[in-house]
Amino acid sequence: KLHSLCVLKSLVCFTGALADCVPNLKLFITAPQEMEALTGSCLQIPCNFSGKPEEGFNTRTTFGVWIKNYLNFPRNPNNVIFNSSRKDNIYPMNLTGDLSQKNCTTLFSSLNTSYTDRYYFRIENRPFLGTASCDPLKITVRDSPPSPRIEISGDLKEKESVSISCSAFTPCPHSPPKLTWNLQQDPHIMTEENTDRTFTTKIQKIITLSDKHDGFIITCSARYPVNEGKDVKTSEETTTLSVSYSPRDTSVVISPTDPVSVGSLVNLTCSCRGNPPINTFVWFMIDDGRLTLIKVDEQIYGFKVSSSDGGRLYYCGCVNELDIQLSTGRQLVFEGDQRVGAQVIVKILGIVMLVSTLVIFER
Repeated sequence: KLHSLCVLKSLVCFTGALADCVPNLKLFITAPQEMEALTGSCLQIPCNFSGKPEEGFNTRTTFGVWIKNYLNFPRNPNNVIFNSSRKDNIYPMNLTGDLSQKNCTTLFSSLNTSYTDRYYFRIENRPFLGTASCDPLKITVRDSPPSPRIEISGDLKEKESVSISCSAFTPCPHSPPKLTWNLQQDPHIMTEENTDRTFTTKIQKIITLSDKHDGFIITCSARYPVNEGKDVKTSEETTTLSVSYSPRDTSVVISPTDPVSVGSLVNLTCSCRGNPPINTFVWFMIDDGRLTLIKVDEQIYGFKVSSSDGGRLYYCGCVNELDIQLSTGRQLVFEGDQRVGAQVIVKILGIVMLVSTLVIFER
């Protein structure tokens, strides 16, 4: 018979999830409501129990019992899959906790997918007998481990230090997974206890970001030993870093290539990279020592060559939300020009030009 609800520690138990929950319960356990495990491995079940204050436990030997699926075990004795008073149990379980200290932690070994079910814990300390029918544990056994989890804490900006970790669920802390990634050769592997007394295996690294990390793919693998270490099962996770950095490698490219002739059409293309993406391009030229803004918001500046272009230097600037970077100067080379090389590079060191450019973008 299904009971609609029961009062459990002032909480309401809902029909379906806890259909076997009965009123006036004597025994309660503290354990995860759901756990996952891997075939061929083990599962450590953290567990503590308590009873109503009037239900005292005597000094006689206490036995722990695990019941599968259905609580009416007198009619279904095979549902009692483990009893600490017996040596010939149906399932490979072992009570590792000290029942005298109300610790019912249990190690479930050599799991397979047929073990996926709901489990109930029972205490036998005659005359006290009680089953934690409102605290079922749902165990799911899978053939493949879940992917590890990659987490990054901190701002993904150049020159910032961030902590990167890769963690994997660890149902069997006696045989934890081995984690490897492409951030370092020999990571320090830690197995940590969580607040619910389950375990997580983790590797961690602190790195200082640069533009070289933008687009870098982090790959983390977890290798789980199974079947007493004879085999392994592997899962993998990847994530791609998106690091913000100011414009880089700004340069001017001429098309068609030098030399040029008067009356021909040329395109000057501003080439650069940055993250966030470049959102404004600017073009300048220096002619007879004077700085002139010639174009904004266009990556390509096209024009017809005149004789006066021979003495001019062309510059472009790349801008994103973080900063601006200016190219070196590019001078056209005309047909018949005897200068060695296709370009004259002049570095911009004048503060006047930088200030002028910034004023433009603050408009």
